[in-house]
Amino acid sequence: MYGKGCKRILALAGAAVVMTAAFLQGCGGKADSTGNQDAKVTEAQEKDAEEAAPEETKDLTGDMKEFTTGDGSVSIKLNSAWSTEDLGVDFWLGAGSSDGAEAVLVMQFPKGGTMLPADSMETVKALVVESYGIQGESDTDAPEIPGMTDLKASLCTISSEGESAEAYVVYGETDYAFYSLMYVAEKMGEEQIASMKASCGTFAETPIEAEDNSTIEVSDTVKWFNASYAVLTKLNGWDYNRFGGLPVNEESKTVVQQMLESWWDVKDRASADETLNWILTEGHRTQFVTEMKDLESAGIGSVGAEERAAFVLGVYEMDEATAQFYADCYGAYETMGEKAIDGWDYCRALNLLGYYYTAGYYTDAEALDKSLEIAQTVQAEFGSWDELIDSYMVGYEYWAEESSDERRGVYEELKSKDDNPYAIDFKMTLEKTW
Repeated sequence: MYGKGCKRILALAGAAVVMTAAFLQGCGGKADSTGNQDAKVTEAQEKDAEEAAPEETKDLTGDMKEFTTGDGSVSIKLNSAWSTEDLGVDFWLGAGSSDGAEAVLVMQFPKGGTMLPADSMETVKALVVESYGIQGESDTDAPEIPGMTDLKASLCTISSEGESAEAYVVYGETDYAFYSLMYVAEKMGEEQIASMKASCGTFAETPIEAEDNSTIEVSDTVKWFNASYAVLTKLNGWDYNRFGGLPVNEESKTVVQQMLESWWDVKDRASADETLNWILTEGHRTQFVTEMKDLESAGIGSVGAEERAAFVLGVYEMDEATAQFYADCYGAYETMGEKAIDGWDYCRALNLLGYYYTAGYYTDAEALDKSLEIAQTVQAEFGSWDELIDSYMVGYEYWAEESSDERRGVYEELKSKDDNPYAIDFKMTLEKTW
């Protein structure tokens, strides 16, 4: 009946987390963590948890052995009879019993990492909750874990591909990474929780310093380039203080090449040149202006803002949501003029040059020289970071046909940070420092 369920859940859901993160790109998906149908289960779990603490402290690590992640960055002691499971991520650890009835999964999300980037504990929780189908969460006592802070724990049910189980989930962070540690069992009782707490006490971290072969010195001019696309860099969980957002190495090269192919259809130097040329000579701004002029010719400017969506519906065949979208776009065009979304194209062009360097399609000099040329154009057209980012946000809304509220929130958050990328003077003299 239950048998290999826990192993199957770990394998399937582990793959789901990897895929979710790979295509996240700052979208910030969230999942509901409640489920009334599991209320009775979690009440029983809470009772077990309350009874879990023994009156006398016992050493539960005697029958344990050390398990280590593939990259050696994490080790933890678990049941000596267990064996490891390959989760396809060398800084994750999965191990379980031979009958598949119990298992532990240690998920590490290195801060600023290339794979599975996460910029906060909230991002990690959202990924885990969504990927594992977590429901019926109930807060419980967290274990002590050496070197880890902000520890929180919960009891819940998890499900994946038709399999379900109970789980004790722990979240925390170190200076190096965010973590989720999960004990999965058919029945989560005091024995399992006590064992997991004992294992957590043996946790040891050995941070892996990412190889960085970047040849670019981050001068004030390069900081200006980085700031132009810092919002997306932050959403991706990367480092907005680096040119391109990532340390330069073979891993980041592969990741960025795959991303460029998926999102931009850029596969090599020729397609990189073609895409950059398109965004600089045409981009989305050309179509935007054409469509806004068409609306203007149709007479949209003669009606009030509240009536424009209805006006669009009367002229074009489309649904109400699309009509409202065009009415809002025209409002931005009316206020900001034909260059309303120029910032969107220019910021993306600067971002692409960072990616091209990391992916190995452009040399450092090629990427920086072109960045300087574009940045000087941007400075001549806009008066401040706020003006540029406003234009970027309008362009995002035009492209994505959705609100830019999340990205605007990131922009405001960045401006409040100690390493605020927008502290650099927008009108500074940009000069070649390479």
